[in-house]
Amino acid sequence: MLHLIKLSVGVKDIAHLREVQARRAKAEPPLRHQTRMFPKRAAEIEDGGSIYWVIAGFVQVRQRILEVREEQWDDGTSCAGLVLDPTIVQVAARPMKPFQGWRYLAPEAAPEDLVAGRAETRGVDALPPKLRQELTALCLL
Repeated sequence: MLHLIKLSVGVKDIAHLREVQARRAKAEPPLRHQTRMFPKRAAEIEDGGSIYWVIAGFVQVRQRILEVREEQWDDGTSCAGLVLDPTIVQVAARPMKPFQGWRYLAPEAAPEDLVAGRAETRGVDALPPKLRQELTALCLL
């Protein structure tokens, strides 16, 4: 199993990501994200991998990648279509500097899922994502 990590460009927060993906899934099912580069390790990604989304400078959520397939954009240019499970899973937020494209993410380097109501969530991970972002921007985290 292997994961991907990618910036969610133009997305303000998790709710906005949900809105954007809901519109996209309705307009052109199945829900997928198209990216220019086709992953050479697609078989490993399809074996239980997820895409971890960086939103507003933090890795905040993930989605299972169900399939990686060859597609084309409207202009005929080849691209990779990452077919996504519509379920968005929040993860322990982690700051991430901007980068282009996507990167492979080893399972042992991936942030843990946050389980709603989990008693063990303490400290920084227990803070609301917006507050964590503001504290990080002020160099307090």
